[in-house]
Amino acid sequence: MTEDLTPAEAYAAARARNADAATALAPFREMYEFGLDPFQIEACQALEAGKGVLVAAPTGSGKTIVGEFAVHLALDQGRKCFYTTPIKALSNQKYADLVRRYGNDKVGLLTGDNSVNGDAPIVVMTTEVLRNMLYAGSQALSGLGYVVMDEVHYLSDRFRGAVWEEVIIHLPESVTLVSLSATVSNAEEFGDWLDTVRGDTEVIVSESRPVPLWQHVLAGRRVYDLFEEETDHGGRGASRREVNPDLQRLARTENTRTYNPRDRRRGKMVREADRERERRQRSRIWTPGRPEVIERLDAEGLLPAITFIFSRAGCEAAVQQCLYAGLRLNDDDGRRRVREIVEERTAAIPTEDLHVLGYYEWLEALERGIAAHHAGMLPTFKEVVEDLFVKGLVKAVFATETLALGINMPARTVILEKLVKWNGEQHADITPGEYTQLTGRAGRRGIDVEGHAVVLWQRGLDPDHLAGLAGTRTYPLRSSFKPSYNMAVNLVEGFGRHRSRELLETSFAQFQADRSVVGISRQVQKNEEGLEGYREGMTCHLGDFEEYARLRRDLKDRETELARQGAAQRRAQAAGSLEKLKPGDVIHVPTGKFAGLALVLDPGIPAGRTNGHRGFEHHDGPRPLVLTAERQVKRLASIDFPVPVEALERMRIPKSFNPRSPQSRRDLASALRSKAGHINPERHHKQRSAAADDREIARLRTEIRAHPCHGCDEREDHARWAERYHRLQRDTQQLERRIEGRTNTIARTFDRIVALLTELDYLRGNEVTENGKRLARLYGELDLLASECLRDGVWEGLAPAELAACVSALVFEARQSDDAVAPKLPAGNAKAALGEMVRIWGRLDALEEEFKINQAEGVGQREPDLGFAWAAYQWASDKSLDEVLREAEMPAGDFVRWCKQVIDVLGQIAAAAPKENSTVAKNARKAVDALLRGVVAYSSVG
Repeated sequence: MTEDLTPAEAYAAARARNADAATALAPFREMYEFGLDPFQIEACQALEAGKGVLVAAPTGSGKTIVGEFAVHLALDQGRKCFYTTPIKALSNQKYADLVRRYGNDKVGLLTGDNSVNGDAPIVVMTTEVLRNMLYAGSQALSGLGYVVMDEVHYLSDRFRGAVWEEVIIHLPESVTLVSLSATVSNAEEFGDWLDTVRGDTEVIVSESRPVPLWQHVLAGRRVYDLFEEETDHGGRGASRREVNPDLQRLARTENTRTYNPRDRRRGKMVREADRERERRQRSRIWTPGRPEVIERLDAEGLLPAITFIFSRAGCEAAVQQCLYAGLRLNDDDGRRRVREIVEERTAAIPTEDLHVLGYYEWLEALERGIAAHHAGMLPTFKEVVEDLFVKGLVKAVFATETLALGINMPARTVILEKLVKWNGEQHADITPGEYTQLTGRAGRRGIDVEGHAVVLWQRGLDPDHLAGLAGTRTYPLRSSFKPSYNMAVNLVEGFGRHRSRELLETSFAQFQADRSVVGISRQVQKNEEGLEGYREGMTCHLGDFEEYARLRRDLKDRETELARQGAAQRRAQAAGSLEKLKPGDVIHVPTGKFAGLALVLDPGIPAGRTNGHRGFEHHDGPRPLVLTAERQVKRLASIDFPVPVEALERMRIPKSFNPRSPQSRRDLASALRSKAGHINPERHHKQRSAAADDREIARLRTEIRAHPCHGCDEREDHARWAERYHRLQRDTQQLERRIEGRTNTIARTFDRIVALLTELDYLRGNEVTENGKRLARLYGELDLLASECLRDGVWEGLAPAELAACVSALVFEARQSDDAVAPKLPAGNAKAALGEMVRIWGRLDALEEEFKINQAEGVGQREPDLGFAWAAYQWASDKSLDEVLREAEMPAGDFVRWCKQVIDVLGQIAAAAPKENSTVAKNARKAVDALLRGVVAYSSVG
């Protein structure tokens, strides 16, 4: 090829090669066995040019290579690089990767649990650790050149997302930011914001997967392709993908109603041959069992596979089902290697705890190549599963969706059992973004030629809906940023109130709100032009038609209001008459489907009272249960009684009457007709309209008749224009209110928080008081409550185990609220202190309401949850793991996670508590030591 070049072209090519060899990117590329993709090269070149970068690319595409290049640049320039991740497990994994490349002396780790070589030039940390460093003005920030924010799309997270924005806003200008995100549809908008707050930022978006993804549906014995022709293999190619017509036919057949023996066709029973044909058709369609699915994939060479089940219990049950089915995916050599690795990684766990943790059942499944992966598992167990899966020794993992969040566990195949999951409030369809995140695990770069996403057939599955999920590759990034109490005191301490307010207005949340206002403002301008045209249309030569139209509108509004009042009064009279009914009253139902003679069996329950027997509430007045003259027993509603009702007669209801017995109903209805069938109900006379005697209506009518425009020949024409003018003006005013509501929203929330903190003496103007300085050291959802407890001495004199129980209420949140069962609490001082914490929260809650700080908007203090207090107390009192877990009824993984969060907050309290005349700091440190033992103390660093 070079022989075809002219001398000038050959010289230019040689110069380009020499220039490329002189860059930092050239030696970095040599570290990898594979060539870099164009988007990786583009991002690395931008970084080397001194720009910040935002890289948005699908899961598994290798965007972390850009972060690793930032590490390489930092070492090359003699500067530091902080690599931040959203979760500790991902920090641990990245730490291990970087240690393998650069050695222990150059890499450190800082999470809530671990501190390893924190002064190293490369430090991996959770995002919260970096945020705390920035507020504390840590010396570790000296010499910092690069910050990598992995999984930056976490800033959408409603609980923790604000931390990402705090870091981005507060990082020194000299630091180059590398933001790595999943594919989001508004990457350019996010990039524009980064450009505004961080300076020159290059946005690099890649939407192509490195390994093609094929979409399937498994129904019965057959695997159906979701798309008839998948020429772009799950990317966003230009080719149009049609849903497989075989799959659509299957859905139509399966979702039609099943055979019912009572069905008739042309007056005869459905023929036996038809039923047999239907049975044969349906026998080909079923949802395969979990062991059957794994066996099928194994036979077709599609393992390793991750099956996503949106339930921890479901994951554990799936493993048991595979064991009971005798499934074995490892040979003897594989089983031996699994046992060696597991025994080495779990050697630190005391023998007495192994049985409690379900170790032996877990090991048996691992030896067979099968495992569960969910947040309820012990962190060590989860890490072993991840390690064995990557090594190819675990081939089938049943996982909850938490596995999709950044952990490096790619598979050949991903299976989704259902497209519906519990979101904490209700069962909801998974979103296109969630589907993309889950199926993004399929296809291992450099190993698999293609990846496979398999959805199991379920009754009611809609192939078109599934195609919509699979075809929508992106989802928008939405800021969840909200100021907090801790943020407010730290900002005022560092920048003063005015500058803090300005900083908050640079948040992505306000940036998005302001952008949305631009579109609304344009609409307001269009509306104002329209209003001008309508004003011309309603101009009258006889007078001010706008004034005349306002009089007509006032008249209409007054008439509507009086009509509404009259209707409400009639409803109240009707409800009052229903409350007077008694069992045995014979009434005439005036309207509705059951109009006519009826016998009251049960007068119903007054408004707001719960009918325990029926299990529903009557919010709209009494709902009498009646027997109609046509033998029907029905519970009526207030809508059946537009006018008051009176008893026409009285009847005795036999004690033997059974409303479910047709004979009983027939006999009593016959007696009802005999007793009262001849009675004609008294007609309800219509009352005189309130409008007829209303002085305001009389005045308005007089003014309308006297107005000059009333005599205009084109009056009704003008009136139509005036009505259009009024409607458009009302719409415009609503848009203007929306603009007002979205402008400076973050700053207004900050102002309310500052006002409350000033009321509590945490702030005095631009001064942060001693109370405020204590609050500045407390990070967490209940930061202000913790600070108030320290100020009021609520925890003074508590033993370490009692303090651990109290602090647990600041971090614990039950997965499912269970108000019916009061949590078990330690007796004595701890119980009294927990009660006082709840009382202080009540006081703060009332203050927040007064200062219009709304918890529903993610700002403010939730009620402390006492559900973990007994478990924390028991564990800190040196009770055995078996005893604690049995009483807590909690998985080991959850127990360890909550204990570590309690330890984290205890450390903050030890730093924030008074140093003199106080036992809290000393006992907080003792409580940390008491909790940090056994399963809680196992290092989660591999």
